[in-house]
Amino acid sequence: MAHYCFQCGSKLEVRHMDHRDREVCPACDWVYYAQLKVGAAALIEQDGRLLLLRRSYEPWTGTWMTPAGYVEADEDPRNAAIREVYEETGLEVELGELFDVYYFDDDPRGNGVTFVYLAEKISGEIRINGESSIAKYFHWLEIPAELSKGAHDKMIMAWRIKAQQRES
Repeated sequence: MAHYCFQCGSKLEVRHMDHRDREVCPACDWVYYAQLKVGAAALIEQDGRLLLLRRSYEPWTGTWMTPAGYVEADEDPRNAAIREVYEETGLEVELGELFDVYYFDDDPRGNGVTFVYLAEKISGEIRINGESSIAKYFHWLEIPAELSKGAHDKMIMAWRIKAQQRES
């Protein structure tokens, strides 16, 4: 781990506290608490189909994901979802209701939570950036098996179940 104290700069040591190992400063007793990454994603439907992007980089190259990304420290998750959609697809969207919040612990970049919003396209045509190689709308029966981790698989499968229920 080799973290350093944010208050005095001393190298932290591991101590068992609160029923787990934590990094603590031996000089001033400051405790380092690891924090989750925060992400934001948008589920964009068109004619009952969900927009997915095929990842062109690691982790999970070649798998399918929703437009999503990390929330900046000074950014509202709703604004982050709108920004990420535009950066990754060129689409301007209006967010609807919060679809769900998902915890993930399968991302090599760190554990986190993702706020997932329903979104409606306002304007623009799809133009993908280098983060993905393909953008495509999928009917719930066509959802690919190769889904990205980091909560993408969870949110896409939850959307699939709801889309199937709407058609039943």
